[in-house]
Amino acid sequence: MNDFIEKRDFYRMVVDGEVRYRIEGERQVSTGKVKNLSNSGLLMSSDRELTPGTKIIIAIIPGHSITPPLLADAKVIRSDSAESDQFNIACSIDRILTESDTGPDFP
Repeated sequence: MNDFIEKRDFYRMVVDGEVRYRIEGERQVSTGKVKNLSNSGLLMSSDRELTPGTKIIIAIIPGHSITPPLLADAKVIRSDSAESDQFNIACSIDRILTESDTGPDFP
């Protein structure tokens, strides 16, 4: 019998897609892969390590061009080393954004 008790407030959905992100106050846009997504957070992988507490703007890019990207303000909760120079980065989603919130150069 499985004694596991789910303690998260929201279920996680497995996602395999591109994410673009920009650290607050910087102009450089970095890319990564979304691993999973919930109502309040996401887990992504990237070749760049991010310090917990770092605020970022994210754009989750859908697989179809008719669907706009999901834009959000997020905060890094943890960053763990993964395989081959990659980092797993867990983030909380603070606020959903519109394209007018991010400016013309993002995503």
